[in-house]
Amino acid sequence: MKTIINTNQAPAPIGPYNQAVKAGNFLFVSGQIALNPATGELELGDIQSETTLVMQNLKAILTEAGADFANVVKTTIFLKDMGNFAVVNEVYGSYFTGEYPARETVQAAALPKNVNVEISVIAVLG
Repeated sequence: MKTIINTNQAPAPIGPYNQAVKAGNFLFVSGQIALNPATGELELGDIQSETTLVMQNLKAILTEAGADFANVVKTTIFLKDMGNFAVVNEVYGSYFTGEYPARETVQAAALPKNVNVEISVIAVLG
């Protein structure tokens, strides 16, 4: 059984997918980019502010599902330029305390809407 999770506190999907799907005790959160949920517009300032908005969008979806970053067990970070790794890693790391999730970070040739960073997460609920 699965439950669709959506919140207006995070950007609406830009394709045929949902913000997140709960399946059993797992929550699969779709990759988030730097879309402002209030305006639907991209906010592509510097990589630090872009990553912060991505993490805030993830936080809003986790909150809607009754979770937070402590529930996250796996993340995937897609970067347009691996040269941004240190800054993205610093912002990303500030959202976690204690036990960090498993993760991979990869450089992608292109990302949706030509953003610099996209992050998805998997969380365990309950």
